[in-house]
Amino acid sequence: MLFVAGIVLLALGLLCGVLLLLIPLGFVEGNVGVALWVLFPVFAIGGYLMAAASARGAAIPMLGKASGALLVLLALAAAVALVLQAAAIFQPAGSTLSLWYVLGLGLVLGATGLASHARERRAP
Repeated sequence: MLFVAGIVLLALGLLCGVLLLLIPLGFVEGNVGVALWVLFPVFAIGGYLMAAASARGAAIPMLGKASGALLVLLALAAAVALVLQAAAIFQPAGSTLSLWYVLGLGLVLGATGLASHARERRAP
């Protein structure tokens, strides 16, 4: 049960990140509020920790790599949106501050998730 609750919280955290990305771009109608800013990292980190605490064996590295990859992809989408906006290819519907937030947190949390369970290199 704890694993499922962790996965749901992790998914909600990723959804908050996606909304922080899509609302300023005008793809989704809504408002980027403080709750999304807070819940994105809290749910992503808390959900991962909750799921990892109850996972067994090989599920923990797979969970870290999967969540890390999704966060990095989210950060890369924010980077692409910022580059397109900087090149004046399109104008976002709102402020790009949330795009910078998703870019920074996505890269840090995603890279941490991907690197936390990397295989250790053997010394020669």
